[in-house]
Amino acid sequence: MSLRVAVTGPTGEIGISTISALEAHPAVAEIIGMARRPFDTSEHGWTKTTYRQGDILDRDAVEALVADTDVVVHLAFIIMGSREESARVNLEGTRNVFEAAVAGPRVRRLVYTSSVAAYGYHSDNPVPITEDVPPRGSPEHYYSEQKAACEALLADVTAGSALEVYVLRPCIVAGPKATALADAMPWNQLPGPVRRLAHALPLLKPPFPDPGTPVQLVHHDDVASAIVAAVTTTSAQPGAYNIAGDGVLSMSAVGEALGARPVRVPHGAATATSEVIARLPFVPSILEWLHAGRTSVVMDTTKARDQLGWRPNFSAAETLSALASSIGND
Repeated sequence: MSLRVAVTGPTGEIGISTISALEAHPAVAEIIGMARRPFDTSEHGWTKTTYRQGDILDRDAVEALVADTDVVVHLAFIIMGSREESARVNLEGTRNVFEAAVAGPRVRRLVYTSSVAAYGYHSDNPVPITEDVPPRGSPEHYYSEQKAACEALLADVTAGSALEVYVLRPCIVAGPKATALADAMPWNQLPGPVRRLAHALPLLKPPFPDPGTPVQLVHHDDVASAIVAAVTTTSAQPGAYNIAGDGVLSMSAVGEALGARPVRVPHGAATATSEVIARLPFVPSILEWLHAGRTSVVMDTTKARDQLGWRPNFSAAETLSALASSIGND
C-alpha cells in the first residue's frame, strides 16, 4: 500500500502531530498539507510532505488539493471565534471538503475529526456514551451545534457514494501543541510575571467552579495515532469512533493545573446558569462554553480499541500534566 494523503488544517492543534505520525507510517508515500499561511516542512523534519497554500472556503483550492489523492483528512476547523465566523468556515468550508472528496476521481477514503461535542450536552445522554448515540448537538452551544451539523452534512453529501468515511470524535484535546483549553482561561492571557505571581499566591488565584461534572482529555499525539489508524486500516469498518485518554478528571483538577483556585458548586447551580444563558437574547460566544459543564459527556472508547486497534499512550492525567508544564503551571 502506497497512499497519497491530503490534509486540511495541517498546522492546527492536532495537525502537526498528525502530519508527523503520517510521515512515520510506511504505508503513506506522500502528504499534501493545505493551509492559509505558509509553513516550512523542513522545520519539522518532514520529508514526505509538501505545502500548498489554500483556504477550505475556496472550492477550487480544495478540488485541486484532493484531485490526485487516495485519502482526505479534514482537520481544518475554528474552535474559538464568533458564532457567525465559525459557522462560515466550519459549515461552508467543510461542505467544500466533503463534496470535493466525493467528486475526487481517485479519493476512496475520508477521515473527518468531529468531536464529543457533536453528541450535545443533554441530560438524557447515557454514561458512558457509545457511538450508537446519535449526534444531536446543543443549539445553545455554537461549537456543539456546528459539529453535529457537519456530521449530518457529511451523511447527506456522501449518501450513495463509494467513499469510505471514518468519523473520529475526540474529547477535549490537550498537550504542549494543543493549548486551546489553557488559552481559553482568562488568567492565562495575563502577562507572564502577573500570572506567575498569582500562581505562587493561592489567594490571588481566580476561582474556578466545579459542579462535579467529570472531564475526559486526550493527548494530541493520541488523536494523531487514531487518525493514522483510520487512514491506513484495512480491516476496521467505516463509521464513527470515540477517542479519549484513559481515566477521567474532575474540573477541580483541571482548574488547579491551569492556574486557578477550584471552588465546588452545586451541580444544580451549573444547570441553572446554563439555562439562564440559553435564554438571553445575546450571548458572547465564549460564554456558550459554560454549557459544556452542565452534564457528563464521558465516552466509551471500546470500539476504537477493538476495531481500529487504537490505544492511547497518555492518560487524561498525563495529558493535563503535559499541558500544564507547557504553559508554565507545573
